[in-house]
Amino acid sequence: MTADHCMDVGTEARRVALLFEVNPDAAEIAGWLHDISAVFPSNERIAVSRDLQIEILPEEEVFPMIIHQKISKVMARDIFKITNVEILDAVGCHTTLRAHSTLLDRVLFVADKISWDQLGEPPYIQELNRSLKLSLTHGAFSYINYLWERKDTLKVVHPWLKEAYEEMKQKKSINGKHAHCAGSDDSLG
Repeated sequence: MTADHCMDVGTEARRVALLFEVNPDAAEIAGWLHDISAVFPSNERIAVSRDLQIEILPEEEVFPMIIHQKISKVMARDIFKITNVEILDAVGCHTTLRAHSTLLDRVLFVADKISWDQLGEPPYIQELNRSLKLSLTHGAFSYINYLWERKDTLKVVHPWLKEAYEEMKQKKSINGKHAHCAGSDDSLG
């Protein structure tokens, strides 16, 4: 199931990348590799992270599933010999996003949410697709905002997610709510 999900995310990442003039090959590779750490059960991920000398945040200690993005980044680098820092960074934040995210970070983040690995249709998908027509950043923010509105029900609020939310929300309030065409995506304005 994880392999199928990774292939689906790779395909979706290529599609989204082409919409926003982001390197489609890099996006597809990032999609293929984003969840490769699923070979480690959640209850082993903290120990694996320690073995790999990955910084473990308190929220990741509480909810080890979320550290898989960091493990996947190391596996992509060490096992698959990926040296492209943009690909590695996108893999490393695909679940939470991060402040100062790159276009490739947002492509992978959105592609992963569109090609979700659960049954049925994602409850946020219509809003995400509507927002994606405005810009890649609007699409990413729509999912983060979806989580933020439900943050009291989440096991943890990862600090990277919080920072990405606050940054995008601030840009949105500074720039107003003017839509950009699909190809121009440097702000939420």
